[in-house]
Amino acid sequence: MIAVDRGRYTTLVEPDRPKGSAQKRKQQPQRRLVVAMKARELGRKGIVVGDRVALVGDVSGLPDTLARVVRVEPRTSMLRRSADDTEDTDGIERPVVANADQLVIVTALADPPPRPRMIDRILVAAFDAEIDALLCLTKSDLAPPDELVAAYEPLGVAHVVVHKGGSLDELRDRLTGRISVLVGHSGVGKSTLVNALVPDANRAVAQVNAVTGRGRHTSTSAVALELPEGGWIIDTPGVRSFGLAHVSVETVLAAFPDLVEGTVNCPKGCTHLGDGCALDALVTAGNADPTRLRSLRRLLSSREGTLDEPNPA
Repeated sequence: MIAVDRGRYTTLVEPDRPKGSAQKRKQQPQRRLVVAMKARELGRKGIVVGDRVALVGDVSGLPDTLARVVRVEPRTSMLRRSADDTEDTDGIERPVVANADQLVIVTALADPPPRPRMIDRILVAAFDAEIDALLCLTKSDLAPPDELVAAYEPLGVAHVVVHKGGSLDELRDRLTGRISVLVGHSGVGKSTLVNALVPDANRAVAQVNAVTGRGRHTSTSAVALELPEGGWIIDTPGVRSFGLAHVSVETVLAAFPDLVEGTVNCPKGCTHLGDGCALDALVTAGNADPTRLRSLRRLLSSREGTLDEPNPA
């Protein structure tokens, strides 16, 4: 599934493995785009970009034809976010993309300024989906990356630094052969990156509002784009929040195997955020890295609220 738009699902149909003579192989159907609708028997089962599906009906891909999606294949991963974390949040999961194996967090170093709390929350979502995370820092011609890179070094998050007109070779190397979903808030240069990576993508690009410092949403729905070098990127609409009501504390802790054992001595109901937490004693005894504990608590705090302070600590 490469695009979803108002109940219509655009799928890329791959041809079957060629059989028989060379002449017969030439007559095999070529890969093609097929527009489909969801079959009634699927009920309320959601279908998202990245899903692998089974189709029936007219799968010719000819104009004005419509197939039906009758089955969604088992997913290897699912990136989710919840409704905005406010007092009246419904906690309902919102699927973002399926079957991605890398989440690229795109954030600008300036114009608009970085929002580490947003980065933290998207990282938690990556941990929950069990997919690799890559921090892509844009607009390095406007501000240095050192402080932000240092903030995420204890988490072991890989990063690349780019700027408009500069080389994208390192980023391409990290994307080639993978299914990567690009996530970031509006105005960080995500669409500019996509257009540079996939020259015929034609994703709309917007300027950052000089008054609010926010970008305008230019991508209205997720779309999967094939990379010339191999692999896929899934561009998603810019987000201004990333709810995590569906993610448990245990999921966040699982990303810190060096700290998990220390939590067995925590009191019942410990949030691991402050007074009484056994992790403080672990650090004091020299058995844990204090920067790792600060990172854990930053992610747990981000899970609990919507703060977007510029201070990554």
